[in-house]
Amino acid sequence: MDSNSVHDHVSQPLLIPSEIPPPSITQSFSSNHESNGELERILSDTSVPLLKRFGLATWIEFKLLFFLAAPAVIVYLINYIMSMSTQIFSGHLGNLELAAASLGNTGIQVFAYGLMLGMGSAVETLCGQAYGAQKLEMLGIYLQRSTVLLTLAGVILTVIYAFSKPILIFLGESPRIASAASLFVFGLIPQIFAYAINFPIQKFLQAQSIVAPSAYISTATLFIHILLSWVVVYKIGLGLLGASLVLSFSWWIIVIAQFVYIVKSEKCKRTWRGFTVQAFSGLPEFFKLSAASAVMLCLETWYFQILVLLAGLLPNPEIALDSLSICTTVSGWVFMISVGFNAAASVRVSNELGAKNPKSASFSVLVVTLISFIISAIIALVVLALRDVISYVFTEGEVVAAAVSDLCPLLSLAILLNGIQPVLSGVAVGCGWQTFVAYVNVGCYYGIGIPLGSVLGFYFNFGAKGIWLGMLGGTVLQTIILVWVTFRTDWNKEVEEAAKRLNKWEDKTEPLLKN
Repeated sequence: MDSNSVHDHVSQPLLIPSEIPPPSITQSFSSNHESNGELERILSDTSVPLLKRFGLATWIEFKLLFFLAAPAVIVYLINYIMSMSTQIFSGHLGNLELAAASLGNTGIQVFAYGLMLGMGSAVETLCGQAYGAQKLEMLGIYLQRSTVLLTLAGVILTVIYAFSKPILIFLGESPRIASAASLFVFGLIPQIFAYAINFPIQKFLQAQSIVAPSAYISTATLFIHILLSWVVVYKIGLGLLGASLVLSFSWWIIVIAQFVYIVKSEKCKRTWRGFTVQAFSGLPEFFKLSAASAVMLCLETWYFQILVLLAGLLPNPEIALDSLSICTTVSGWVFMISVGFNAAASVRVSNELGAKNPKSASFSVLVVTLISFIISAIIALVVLALRDVISYVFTEGEVVAAAVSDLCPLLSLAILLNGIQPVLSGVAVGCGWQTFVAYVNVGCYYGIGIPLGSVLGFYFNFGAKGIWLGMLGGTVLQTIILVWVTFRTDWNKEVEEAAKRLNKWEDKTEPLLKN
């Protein structure tokens, strides 16, 4: 959905009676889609009392969301823990190594992660809708097409990694830290190309509601990663380079294991037909959606990196950075729950739109948003209750503890917003609205949030609290816009748009290499 077409779609309230008849149960092709067809029939059956209808529909939707969101949360948490454990192993080598690993992880690696994950979201839109429409052979083509594009992007990122030292020095880092960080980043180059394959595979599997295998694979890989890190860093003595090479190797374990699952599993026989030359066709159109997805996600990722950067310019940067670091760490852990619901929302909405179930799509949006919001509200209240002690998990400093306590109301607000905003971003991906959301992010984050935060933090001398408050203002505005657009969307038209998108990109071709 582009910015000009949004108004054409914002005309029908949530759960308005649909003009598109619900599918019969004979149209379903899996137990999961039988549930989806059942959900559409329940929502359409006016002979059943409204409260009973909603109760039955909510229970069905809750089960579908739980089995999607829970494994997704595990996968994202383990990805986070793998990077964090690498940083911990590096930190035990010395302060310089800790600074280098932190800079490499939170700076350059996060940039690559956000870009690759964002570009991979195009697969989330197309595979999800194709799976719902039973155009199963297209999923493998979209997977390969995305992998080609992400690999090309990986080549560009490799150049950035190779010149990370002069880039970091240009950005103001000391030559000593920049030199050590560039060594760490050099070992992450293989990880770039693991990203290029992993994210399309991950979205390919999620679109089919196959999420548990990725969770099992990631969990097993985490133990291997920790053991190898200990051996390579401490016993063999490869230091920083060894730590980052092990992280890259661990990501390749995940990629290879997931690909073997796709090739060997009966669940993927109809969606993976082998390698095909069609992966190299239609790349410009596919790139547009991938680029919009990347911009949408990167604008969000960079937004919070800018928060830390601005805090470093305050008169007392150490206290500001320490307190913000603790708050963003807590927020980051909680955010993983929202990311799981983001993935679940994207899969559910795209599947239902592809299956021509507009009521189910709109109802899924309502349920997943409410569940995520309730969980976040509970966590936000817990954080407020523990505001005076939460910092002592990270530090014993009284000054930092007081600063964290002062920031906890904003931390709770951020957690509350994270219960809504990422879920609605997932809905946007499921519908193919990436371009529209990218425009919203530019306006709200960079047109309002950052300038407002800068004014409050520096001009009015509110410090880190002012910067964060202003930037949260941008997030609040963005969330309000997404809520309004999402819950006023004409889902019948979204079904039509999904069908047009799939018909436009549907391809028939013989595979180069069959299973």
